[in-house]
Amino acid sequence: MSRIGKLPVKVLAGVTITVDDHNCVTVKGPKGELKQTVSPEMILEQKDGVLTVNRPSDDKRHRALHGLTRTLINNMVVGVTSGFEKKLEIVGTGYRAQMDGKDLVLNVGYSHPVRFAKMDGIEFETPAPTKITVKGIDKQKVGQVAADIRATREPEPYKGKGIRYEGEFVRRKEGKTGK
Repeated sequence: MSRIGKLPVKVLAGVTITVDDHNCVTVKGPKGELKQTVSPEMILEQKDGVLTVNRPSDDKRHRALHGLTRTLINNMVVGVTSGFEKKLEIVGTGYRAQMDGKDLVLNVGYSHPVRFAKMDGIEFETPAPTKITVKGIDKQKVGQVAADIRATREPEPYKGKGIRYEGEFVRRKEGKTGK
């Protein structure tokens, strides 16, 4: 039995989960609404404020989908109640981030500023010129946008300049030795 899949998903107060005939799960909460279509092979049962995911057999495919389905639904519940955020930090002389209305503008050593337009369900914050916070209710979308921002100038191994996740360790290399 999957250790993750067998855990029940607790439906918190103010959250409603509806499952239609084709296993399309809709989660509504105080921060918004999320929809996800899960595998029709998985059996979803909701009772007493708890949603459980069961698998029809011990087939390898069903075992793989069991934990995945439960995690996707749990992430939706967490997203509509508290949301997700990723923090990035910018390292480098003259590198900075700033807000232009709802858009994020990065100056990271290119001849032009790099602009990230506001997206549905994603918010940007710059608490300091070298800090960026990406917030949203969809965990996958928040992670993808943070990865796209980081990809504009990944940390380089010699001086460590670039955009990195908060707390990320960048392995440093030694430069040329000369003579």
